[in-house]
Amino acid sequence: MPELPEIVALEQFLGVHAVGAVVGRVDVAALSVLKTFDPPVTALSGRDVTGAGHWGKHLGLDCDGLWLITHLSRGGWLRWIDQPSASPPKPGKGPLALRVHFFTPEGDTPAFDLTEAGTKKRLAVWIVSDPQLVPSIARLGPDAMAVSEPEFAELLKGTSQRIKNALTDQTVLAGIGNAYSDEILHTAKLSPFATSSGLDPEQVGRLYSAMRASLSDAIARSVGQDAARLKGEKRSGMQVHGRTGLPCPVCGDTVREVAYVDKSFQYCATCQTGGKILADRRMSRLLK
Repeated sequence: MPELPEIVALEQFLGVHAVGAVVGRVDVAALSVLKTFDPPVTALSGRDVTGAGHWGKHLGLDCDGLWLITHLSRGGWLRWIDQPSASPPKPGKGPLALRVHFFTPEGDTPAFDLTEAGTKKRLAVWIVSDPQLVPSIARLGPDAMAVSEPEFAELLKGTSQRIKNALTDQTVLAGIGNAYSDEILHTAKLSPFATSSGLDPEQVGRLYSAMRASLSDAIARSVGQDAARLKGEKRSGMQVHGRTGLPCPVCGDTVREVAYVDKSFQYCATCQTGGKILADRRMSRLLK
């Protein structure tokens, strides 16, 4: 799933490649992706692209006051095409959900595709006059890169969730998902199962610094990359996430995993839990 660093990179990519162009035809290959119907998606055609923005893990394109907002969810992605096919895509064929064509001042006719892999179709698109009209944007907490340390501390005090859940709860803090929360907690040397409201001031400060450092580093590595390369760039910077069974780059211990029905997270027992192996559902009978 694209998280804050990738969304910021995609926002800036669109700022360079789409802003200044005029929206041409909009092809909808999967009607289920559209979450609004008034104004219709055809209202974008002929409008100047005047800006790009992001809200947590939502990405937006400002088409002269009418916003195209998308949430790519777990399997979604944005793909830029310099020379798209002139023929409209066939609905229901392949991963393509929506294609937006452009006319640039240079006379080029590029497009971008919103695609979604897998069978669980969660990619969403809204056409709105104000991003705050998107319900999931209206519920967002502050941007993870915009909060001060005192504000961050207050947010954690206001929830009794495990710290892993608090970091990924978009109503508490916007932009962090499963992958970067693993990296932040590893850098901060904190257990994913620690209670957010139970952290002492030193731990809160360590967590805040780790969040800023992890996200800043990922943004610096991501911005300027071609959209097609962002997924690989994200994976290459991970120390524990997605590295189950490999050695921790800090201490050399084996990176371990806690798995649930439809997701998992990774951690280092030596760095984060004092050597304690956390129980998951697959091992709950053995580890209490």
